[in-house]
Amino acid sequence: QLQASGGGLVQPGGSLRLSCEARGSIFKNNGMAWYRQPPGKQRELVATVTSGGDANYADSVRGRFNIFRDNAKNTASLQMTSLKPEDTAIYYCKANLTVVAGTSLQRKNYWGRGTLVTVSS
Repeated sequence: QLQASGGGLVQPGGSLRLSCEARGSIFKNNGMAWYRQPPGKQRELVATVTSGGDANYADSVRGRFNIFRDNAKNTASLQMTSLKPEDTAIYYCKANLTVVAGTSLQRKNYWGRGTLVTVSS
């Protein structure tokens, strides 16, 4: 249902863009978000974006990361700049979707497979 891409190795101070595409019988995309799980730590929220484009960020990334979406393509991207070693993590995309299920609609959260971001010199 969710296809994430864009992870990789980048040097401190560098930039990287992650993308997430929601696919399937989507009636409505209610909102999307990026989470991350650093090594040995719990998963944490990075940024969210509503269907109307309103964005919110974790304090640790505010001013460095930008989340934006393309409603026509059902995608949400995370532009990451001024990356730090502590940004190293597996990044996960989440979407709250209303999908067509037979003759009914179902609203639930979907998770994409994680994509690894490593910030290291």
